[in-house]
Amino acid sequence: MAAETEISTFLCRSDNIGVLIRDPATGACAAIDVPEAEPVLRALEETGWRLTDILVTHRHADHVDGIPAVKQATGARVTAPAKAGDAVPQVDVTVREGDTVQVGNLEAQVWETPGHCADHVTYWFAEAGLVCAGDTLFTLGCGRVMEGPPETLYRSLRRFDDLPDDTQVFSGHDYVLSNARFALAADPDNPDLKARFAEAERAKAQGRFLIPSTLAAERATNPFLRSAEKALAQSVDMPPESDPEAVFVALRAWKNRF
Repeated sequence: MAAETEISTFLCRSDNIGVLIRDPATGACAAIDVPEAEPVLRALEETGWRLTDILVTHRHADHVDGIPAVKQATGARVTAPAKAGDAVPQVDVTVREGDTVQVGNLEAQVWETPGHCADHVTYWFAEAGLVCAGDTLFTLGCGRVMEGPPETLYRSLRRFDDLPDDTQVFSGHDYVLSNARFALAADPDNPDLKARFAEAERAKAQGRFLIPSTLAAERATNPFLRSAEKALAQSVDMPPESDPEAVFVALRAWKNRF
């Protein structure tokens, strides 16, 4: 992440992650989703930042409920996926695959990443070295498939393959400990994962969360990014050389009932 990009992360609701991204050169500042208004407004007051933009990843209520109050308080421009239709309140700009958004001098590419839901988008800030993945990619996990087949989410996760290892991943929820328990069940002999689980437990005890993560950490420990590994195929009783997409589908189904 470029040193000049300023970030604030904080908890919203019970387990949503609020994210503010600020360009100090211009003072422009974006909130990634607004799960609820009060924590976002409090973070703005504590930082002294002025909100100019709200970038919505998807239409679910736990990501957009706070938009009206925050927009009223700040006048921020609301950018949302075009495929969300009118489910996101007070939208000013809609975006699709291949569009870009500007937050001051910071530019983000818009990826359509369906799977969790059909309208989901991800914002990739290339120069800043960060990606806002919403409910597509989590620390040690991935989103629940709510619309469409699980293969759709698998293809969306493959979008992250070409990003650098040091890319910081900001996800929409703190599900780290529950994700870690499943990951250990699926990949019990992974030493990096064992260390990550211990780190997650320490963070929880200290009132922290492991968000952002990095793609290097996720590639080493997240079973949903490791479905090409023989150990993960074997964990779902499939041959070691099984198709990674089929292994992912089996892992996602296991996680649903875990």
